[in-house]
Amino acid sequence: MKRLNVAFFMLLAAANVSTAHDDYRSRADKHAPAGLMGDHLHAPGEWMVEYKYMNMYMDGNRAGTQRLSDSEAIDFGATSNPVTNRMASPNNMTHEMHMVHIMRGMTEDITLYAMVMLPSITMDHTRGPMNAGGGGPGSLFTTHNSGFGDTTIGALIGLYTDSNDDVILNLGGSLPTGDIFRTTSIPSGGTMEQPLPYPMRLGSGTFNARPGITWKHYFDVGSFGTQFQTDLPIGRNYRDYSVSDEFRLNNWYSQLLTNNLSTSIRVENLWRTNYDGADPMTPDAMISTNVESFRGGYTLNLGLGAAALLHGHLLNVEFVPMLYQDLNGIQLETDWSIVTSWSKSF
Repeated sequence: MKRLNVAFFMLLAAANVSTAHDDYRSRADKHAPAGLMGDHLHAPGEWMVEYKYMNMYMDGNRAGTQRLSDSEAIDFGATSNPVTNRMASPNNMTHEMHMVHIMRGMTEDITLYAMVMLPSITMDHTRGPMNAGGGGPGSLFTTHNSGFGDTTIGALIGLYTDSNDDVILNLGGSLPTGDIFRTTSIPSGGTMEQPLPYPMRLGSGTFNARPGITWKHYFDVGSFGTQFQTDLPIGRNYRDYSVSDEFRLNNWYSQLLTNNLSTSIRVENLWRTNYDGADPMTPDAMISTNVESFRGGYTLNLGLGAAALLHGHLLNVEFVPMLYQDLNGIQLETDWSIVTSWSKSF
């Protein structure tokens, strides 16, 4: 009887979690967690279409590792170098992103991809001590911007593969299709037009190189991976600045519950440099989101995700709370983001 029970449970496990190497890349964990891209290849002639949605929420300001209240952010700006937040101070921001992603396998080792992005950005502010517009100092206002963002294109190249491992080089880049100069009169109460600050602009304004590399290892009940990804602006844009150099190091583990359902945990290290150059129409003292030397820093994020494979449709979701931030100058802190996606290969 004991041998029969053991045999039964072995058969049950085999039905739920495949041990066959050929099935490793057709399970719910075949893609990285929802917050990542550039981690898998497609067979020659195979297409993949994906819709991805991201919502990032930023609430309150931070100077280095110190969290500041809205009033403290204005006071801090009076003594910062450079002086800032004299006209307004940001309170919170919601950054939504709709993404349409298309991939096609060209050879066994080369997959091409393109992604169109549509950001929608809303930021709440408090008017500063030198702002007589609207309701005067201490009054609140909201600005919004949306439209087409930068377009990402690239090639994924398989450097090594065996029964359990994939090493993939990402030779990607972005095209400056996002608008980087729109104005608003809301901060001044309708008396003066001024450019939207840097975090509210829809693109970088430059061609960006985005090289990266991913290693994934599959085993019977799950997989793990590591990815290093960069985003490097080439030169300055027509407003005479370039956005941050960005470096991301991600490590994740995915656990199969069944072949069609998995959970994941991810740790992300994110480094950003300050901006180079300056838009001549964004004076530092106006608001901290205009200060080029207040754009860099380090962020540590945690990703908690799940994926379901249903009749060839892959549904992927990930919640990403911020664990730690050390920011240059004074900036809005990132509290959390959520990423969801649907994809289908054919």
